Formats: sequence, structure tokens, C-alpha cells
Amino acid sequence: MKNDPKSPPPLSTAAQYILLALASEDLHGYGIIQEIARQTQGSYRVGPGTLYDNLKKLMDQKLVVDAPRNARGKDDEDDRRFYRLTPAGKSVLSAEVDRLHNIVVEAQSRLRARRPRNA
Repeated sequence: MKNDPKSPPPLSTAAQYILLALASEDLHGYGIIQEIARQTQGSYRVGPGTLYDNLKKLMDQKLVVDAPRNARGKDDEDDRRFYRLTPAGKSVLSAEVDRLHNIVVEAQSRLRARRPRNA
């Protein structure tokens, strides 16, 4: 596998799942936690501290933004903060998916090619 100096660094597991949760719709914090649990069938859980620390980092990197209230289609009385994946966030998520795919392909190739040693 080649390292592209222009490609973003690998994402943490929490950041991967947060971006993936936001890939299909704007969500509030608890909605992100629920979507991650759904995606992983409960095998990966993100707590509120981890979630909001990662959301802050992702927002600082302009990968996630606050979703405008009027664009959410939600009741104006809903005070929860919703988050939205940006085009840059989508691009970073796509690059991460490609990176992970390449790792899986390489691992599968090596596992198939591995021959038992004669003792």
C-alpha cells in the first residue's frame, strides 16, 4: 500500500462511526449514539464525553457543522443541537473507507497466500 502525502490521516474509530452516522441524515448527539449502536449491533459504544470531544475536533476540521434549524424539518421548539456532515467530511469518510478496504484486501491476500511451514 502506498502512502499518499495528500490523503488525510486515518480517523479514530469513534470519528469513523460519527461521520458514518451523519452520512445519511442530520442527527443530534443522542441520535448519533443510537445510530452507532445500530450500525455495530451494540458491539461498539460511544459515550457522551467521547462523542462530544470528537464532534468538536470534527467541527474544528470543518468535517461536521451545525445543521441549520430550518433545513432539518424539525419542530422549531426542538432545542437539541443537530450536526451535519460537510462535503469535506464526506470526502474524508470516503477516503477512510477506501483506506480500510485496501487493508482488508491486503489482509485477505496474505491470509490466502500463507502456506503452512513444514516442521
